[in-house]
Amino acid sequence: MRRIDPNGTGLAGHMYGLPFTPEESRVLLVPVPWEATASYGEGASRAPAAILAASRQVELLDRQTGRPYQAAIAMLPIPEEVLAWSEAARRVAAPVIQAGGPGDDAGLKRAAAAVDAACERMNGWVHEEVARRVEEGKLVGVVGGDHSVSYGAIRALAEAHPGIGVLHLDAHADLRDAYQGLAWSHASVMYNVLRDLGGVARIVQVGVRDYCDAEGACIEQDPFRLRTYFDPDLRAEIHEGEGWASIAGRIVADLPWEVYLSFDIDGLDPSLCPNTGTPVPGGLSFAEITTLLRVLSQSGRRILGFDLTEVAPDASGRSEWDANVGARLLYKQIGFALLSQRG
Repeated sequence: MRRIDPNGTGLAGHMYGLPFTPEESRVLLVPVPWEATASYGEGASRAPAAILAASRQVELLDRQTGRPYQAAIAMLPIPEEVLAWSEAARRVAAPVIQAGGPGDDAGLKRAAAAVDAACERMNGWVHEEVARRVEEGKLVGVVGGDHSVSYGAIRALAEAHPGIGVLHLDAHADLRDAYQGLAWSHASVMYNVLRDLGGVARIVQVGVRDYCDAEGACIEQDPFRLRTYFDPDLRAEIHEGEGWASIAGRIVADLPWEVYLSFDIDGLDPSLCPNTGTPVPGGLSFAEITTLLRVLSQSGRRILGFDLTEVAPDASGRSEWDANVGARLLYKQIGFALLSQRG
């Protein structure tokens, strides 16, 4: 392993200040600067760069996971072509989103179809990048971008490991067949996973507190393949005296033995992610998230891949809070994923 000083500030422009190249790293992060279908607040496409910058402030010794940095962690260069695709698609999507969907307008229908095609192109790119790195033996994490970027990564892991489960941490169910006329919206990602990816055996959702009637019907329709732990229900159980570690154990027991983590940061209490695109009151604390990941890693299940999405930097540039939390959450995901693979 290349010699580093874990007590120093590290190298600027490197993930967590670490001097590793993508080729020599065990953990590889794929940045996806994408937010073509953002329906409320914007900024998620700037997250990979912001998280990279903030990561240099993260201390490398972690109380719960030890020294994840020793596995070697690197982020691929931020793909400018994907950012350009996102910005172009965002311009086309804007009138569709403003109208609440294309309706019967022929021009808006063409625009929606063009945005869907751009999203498919992006997810094809993500799938190819993740699949190639998984084949190389890397532990791969995707850094979004809006939540639609997760589809290509989940597809790659489901192909490599049929029967995998998805632990989906989110304020939203993301089970709409389309949102605002866009079939590849960030609000449709788990619907698309259920519809298309037979290699995903089960999705377990945690923290959901905003959902519509159609999503509720989807949840009730297939309780074997889709299990949702609603945030108000979890709060009620805690207030009635059940410990969070016990609840986390029940959640984890619903998952297969191989797991992909898909984390929309708005699953957290919004005080931890105030600039995320669609914040919702309620949500999980940082300690609750890390306890859930600890219980998962200690259960014998293997975390084979992960993503972090919907982090949005402060548009004014005066605060790095969202990126700071995102960088630390990402380090926890890496650490617990590595622990889960020891054996």
